[in-house]
Amino acid sequence: MSSFFQIHAENPQHRLVLQVVEVLKQGGVVIYPTDSSYALGCLLGEKQAIDRIRQLRQLDDKHNFTLICRDLSELGLYAKVDTVAFRLLKAHTPGPYTFIMNGTREVPRMLMHAKRRTIGIRVLSNPIAQAILEELGEPMLSVSLILPGQTQAMNDPYEIRDALEKQVDLIIDGGFTGTEPSTVINLVDDQIEVIRVGCGDPAPFMS
Repeated sequence: MSSFFQIHAENPQHRLVLQVVEVLKQGGVVIYPTDSSYALGCLLGEKQAIDRIRQLRQLDDKHNFTLICRDLSELGLYAKVDTVAFRLLKAHTPGPYTFIMNGTREVPRMLMHAKRRTIGIRVLSNPIAQAILEELGEPMLSVSLILPGQTQAMNDPYEIRDALEKQVDLIIDGGFTGTEPSTVINLVDDQIEVIRVGCGDPAPFMS
């Protein structure tokens, strides 16, 4: 049975954040709030945790995880950022956007799109997620908490606990979130293209 933490949505309690980080460092799978919806998260090199998330979501090995970074400098370790992309990222992160970019050698091969060598990256504005990443000192891998057969992400922490408390290591109650996913923007090879419209305003990326 998983732990269930109520963490303050605007002023996360440091002692609870430390416990979340400990669970992640031990290879755990956590459910946490983002600035779009709730999501499943684990650490980068934890293959067993990644496999557990794939099984829970019923994802095949072609489904790419998103790399959740703490800020632009961390993002730059994992994605190739040109001048145009940097200006856009600086103006619109943190926020409810996922950016598809060319990955660097720091990204494990299993996380990249096999043919295009791209990676999806986010910088979140959610204070709980930011506090976890700050304490962690490294990115998280993440996918939206959309259960098999559902089209929207879960947003009620108590419903999440009822459904998943035996399948993950920790559930964070950070209050209700939205159910829409992030807006996905392609920034590969000097292209700027809105791939999916979600809760982030796509207008700044449309010519």
